Amino acid sequence: MHLNCLALAVSIFTGLMGLEYYAGLKKNKQHLFSFDEAVANVNIGIAERLSDLFTTGLFFYFFSWLYKNYALFDFSPGWITWLFLFISTDFVWYWYHRFGHRINIFWSVHVVHHQSTDFNYTVSARITVFQAAARCLFWSVQPLLGFPPLMITVMLMIHGTYPFFTHTQLIGKLGWLEYFLVTPSHHRVHHSSNPEYLDRNYGDVLIIWDKLFGTFAEEKSKPVYGLTKPLGSHSFLWQHFHFLLEMLVSLRMSKNVRQKLKIIFGKPEDIDPRIRTSLERKLSRKQRCWQQTNTQQNYIRWQTIISLFLLFLVILFEYYLTPIKLGIAAVFIILSLITTGAMIEQRRWIFFLEYIRFTLIGIFLYLCYPSANMLSFYFGLLTALLLFYKTLGQRYHSYLFLSKSEE
Repeated sequence: MHLNCLALAVSIFTGLMGLEYYAGLKKNKQHLFSFDEAVANVNIGIAERLSDLFTTGLFFYFFSWLYKNYALFDFSPGWITWLFLFISTDFVWYWYHRFGHRINIFWSVHVVHHQSTDFNYTVSARITVFQAAARCLFWSVQPLLGFPPLMITVMLMIHGTYPFFTHTQLIGKLGWLEYFLVTPSHHRVHHSSNPEYLDRNYGDVLIIWDKLFGTFAEEKSKPVYGLTKPLGSHSFLWQHFHFLLEMLVSLRMSKNVRQKLKIIFGKPEDIDPRIRTSLERKLSRKQRCWQQTNTQQNYIRWQTIISLFLLFLVILFEYYLTPIKLGIAAVFIILSLITTGAMIEQRRWIFFLEYIRFTLIGIFLYLCYPSANMLSFYFGLLTALLLFYKTLGQRYHSYLFLSKSEE
């Protein structure tokens, strides 16, 4: 069988998140983990892993094209080459990460990683496909230098695994390792919004670059995590696009080319913070949220578990899925993530997404097992649901959300 073993990464890292939570409970530090933040973090990670199915091949092709046509040298595999590749990868990462905080166009894709007010293993999952594309541009230096694309791919997988373990509050300082490795202590500083910690500790594996280029800070005071202006939203869509929208509004308000270039390539603090407030009133205006019911939390919990399981299956059996089946499965999972985030904020339009998801299930089943009887049955069922759409939607909402009288 042609199985994609990379699917195992989903279960391994999910298991590690669970182990960290269990260790937190044993240490009486359950306050380090919040339900809504964990769900939002994992949702973003699911979307990124899913998007890798469509982008990894493109990135590899891009690296191969650069290597074959423009490589300055041709490094042969060997331990010295691997060592040089590791050092150069970590060096390029430092500058990618630093630019990601100091240049708006790059911050717009990296900001998602810093939105969570928690700091645990689930936060390491907050990586978007847009961020992966930005990384690809920086890592294109490697094939230009002459490193074979396969070596680069393997190194990026190894190099990208290490940061997962630096996103935790359960591990203190690590003695002599603090001098040259990025440790959880160093990365806690990076994720904090304390004024003295802003724009510090950009390193991924080695902390030596921060010490060399003057961006190092030691963890002394207790970090406060998240953005300097907390996002205050668990919406999957708003988390991804709020800063891009802020940039677009700023571009519309700018009067000349120089101002527009400053918005694109300037610093995040150059964007007027009042723009986000205005956008939140128009696009992310919250209805008054009632206390979450056990039913709602259980639904969100199982929805997230099912999304993780579907991600695992899609990656594992990728070889056997036609492009249209893969596309339908991907859309279904993305809609599930949007629904979950909207459910946390108790949005009333989520029943519409549930109807679309139910439709996608029918299309997928028909593609797997074509049958006129099945098609007729499912079409009739969808029609009946549409006829009673309003009534079913009201019962759906009353089942999941507290009414005003139950507040």
